[in-house]
Amino acid sequence: MLSRRQKAKTLAVVLGGVFAGIFAFIAAITVTGSIFLCGCRPRTGEPIALTVAGSTSVQPFVEILAEEYAKRNPGKLDVNVQGGGSSAGVRAALSGTADIGMLSRELAPGEEGLTSVIIARDAIAVVVHPSNPVQGLTAGEARAVFAGRITCWSQLGGPKGPIQVVSREEGSGTRGAFDDLIMHNEDVLPRAIVQDSNGSVRETVAGDKRALGYISLGLVDESVRALEIDGAGPTPEDLSSGLYSLVRPFLFVVRGEVSRASRDFIDFVMSDQGQSILVAEGLIAGK
Repeated sequence: MLSRRQKAKTLAVVLGGVFAGIFAFIAAITVTGSIFLCGCRPRTGEPIALTVAGSTSVQPFVEILAEEYAKRNPGKLDVNVQGGGSSAGVRAALSGTADIGMLSRELAPGEEGLTSVIIARDAIAVVVHPSNPVQGLTAGEARAVFAGRITCWSQLGGPKGPIQVVSREEGSGTRGAFDDLIMHNEDVLPRAIVQDSNGSVRETVAGDKRALGYISLGLVDESVRALEIDGAGPTPEDLSSGLYSLVRPFLFVVRGEVSRASRDFIDFVMSDQGQSILVAEGLIAGK
């Protein structure tokens, strides 16, 4: 016969085991249920990241294209557009830090390892303050001003006073195209104000009645005025007829085999929809 104390002890052991089993069972159900629920929860697909880097002239147009692509293809690609200049775009594409490089000039010797596609063509506009009475220059006059041989507006039929030359930095695609199309191996004078983007050049010219600079035609607005060069202006008529000669390509460049993500975005840019966006922004279609 068990004593009352022994019976109580035995019952406590039994009940302890029962409760332990119940707690273990509940815990197992909870864990299993959590795993089941996690396994059944739908996963949201993350968009593929695509980096496009380079020319500050091309950058604002590609940003517009990237926004439109996202609207038409929600959640497919996350297109990150960065500036830095055309030469930076070449380096980024070659090093793989960018999927696509942006250039506002032709590929230079030593850059043949990249595959390029012309997404659009852009005119370079030589711009002055809107109050400047000078309407146009010859290519030779523009070259003489930027080289420092012509220094006063009165030499060009304008008011008295010095000309403040505003240029882009070395390595800029706009600077490279301007050098090729206007300077013809002459150097820009050392006292020129040098800016690192077309937007900065525009702001400088807009704020200085003496200034003369050059920017992408697509960035010309009411704050500056584009001059005729050799009797032709950067107008749709003179551009389509070829009379206005300050025209350069906008390029996408890639290294090696094009990824599917890059191909999707490039295809959109070169589609009728993408090209119509670029034309509406003041560029010339690339195809």
